[in-house]
Amino acid sequence: MNLFLSHLDSPLGAILLVTDANDTLRALDFVDHQSRLQRVLRQHYDEVELTEKQAPTEIADALARYFQGEWEALNSLRTATAGSELQRGVWAALRRIPAGQTTTYGKIAKELGFDDPRAAIDVGAANGANPIAIIVPCHRVIASNGDLKGYAWGLHRKRWLLGHEKAIAQKEEPHTAMLPGF
Repeated sequence: MNLFLSHLDSPLGAILLVTDANDTLRALDFVDHQSRLQRVLRQHYDEVELTEKQAPTEIADALARYFQGEWEALNSLRTATAGSELQRGVWAALRRIPAGQTTTYGKIAKELGFDDPRAAIDVGAANGANPIAIIVPCHRVIASNGDLKGYAWGLHRKRWLLGHEKAIAQKEEPHTAMLPGF
């Protein structure tokens, strides 16, 4: 499969976009998780040939607007993902979570028609396999006790995204004071 790779800067670090010939988003990852991106592409599409190109304007503009506080800017972006029926159902449910709100793995499982409380584990696994960070907002899913739990791209990014969307109080990341001579 021939796909296109683009790079964008963001407040969370450099982003990698994978799109198809129609500028439909197939994957979004961060440069520091490039090996994850390669693994996801192999799992979903077997052999992929990536050609570098400039980020599609529609996607770049929507992401810029999102990072400027226009959270709904991502809603109209076209995405296409491979994956199991359960995964695609979970990813569709994630896109229905409004910015500024969170939900739980269990609530998504119930929304998808699962009565078994253990289905939340399957939802969590599908959530973790999401190939399109931010646009498919798996960062909006938290544990039933309010904990942020895992995030494939790092809890610091999940915390930042939820704070940016005002879903949780934004915390300043700790930083080390510069010592004289360093």
